[in-house]
Amino acid sequence: MIEQIKVSRFAPLRNTAITVVNLAVFFVLWELVARAEWINPLFFPRITDTFSTMFNGFATGVIWPQLSHSLQNFLIGMLISAAIGIPVGLLMGANKVADVILSPYVWAMTSLPRVAFIPLLILIMGFGNAMQLTIIVLSAVFPIMVNCMAGVKTVDPSLLRAGRAFGANRIQLYGKIILPFTLPFVISGVNQGIARGLVGMLIGELLGGGGEGLGFLLDRAGEQFDAPMLYATLILLAVMSVGLVQGMRWLERRAAPWRESPAR
Repeated sequence: MIEQIKVSRFAPLRNTAITVVNLAVFFVLWELVARAEWINPLFFPRITDTFSTMFNGFATGVIWPQLSHSLQNFLIGMLISAAIGIPVGLLMGANKVADVILSPYVWAMTSLPRVAFIPLLILIMGFGNAMQLTIIVLSAVFPIMVNCMAGVKTVDPSLLRAGRAFGANRIQLYGKIILPFTLPFVISGVNQGIARGLVGMLIGELLGGGGEGLGFLLDRAGEQFDAPMLYATLILLAVMSVGLVQGMRWLERRAAPWRESPAR
């Protein structure tokens, strides 16, 4: 028991150390391969040049406004997606009539490529922020909806029977059994929504005009053959994605501590 407590206490430090060493080795290998010029430097710059370009971009005000624009749009889009997707998905999972009515549209929109919406959205909304927000919501809301629906449908019937046997009403069944059981599905749906939403954000910024955002920065770097800035933007997108997913994992640990697996 004491050994398990000690392992549990030092597990975060161990994981952090492994991550730091892993990234250090990765970047060192990147630098060595780039210096050896096995790949054309025009397409594969040194990681030191990439980080130098990133630092200069922040220092001169080139990157920060674009990052701020993308992050603001993405967070607003994800909040709208969660506010729509979670309750509608829970309703579809719990109500057969709602499921029958909404399922064809939800599954059709889930499988439809988001890039197909761009011409229509530009026609309706024009170029700018509204179109970019809409494509983020359309990309993120349906994975959230589908996962929430699946979570309610997979609730163990024996748990519901036990709740009814102890006199739980419908509201108590939702609050004490269905929602806790469904929470991992909700978190998984939001994580999928984050991945899809980032794709939608980039599509909107690359094709939707407006001249703002990391997508615009990525497009401009590609047109100017500025490989260090292009890779710096990709690294920022990766950090943004990983940070959001890790934030959702932290939220899951706080909201559902019983799902925390024992440290090994």
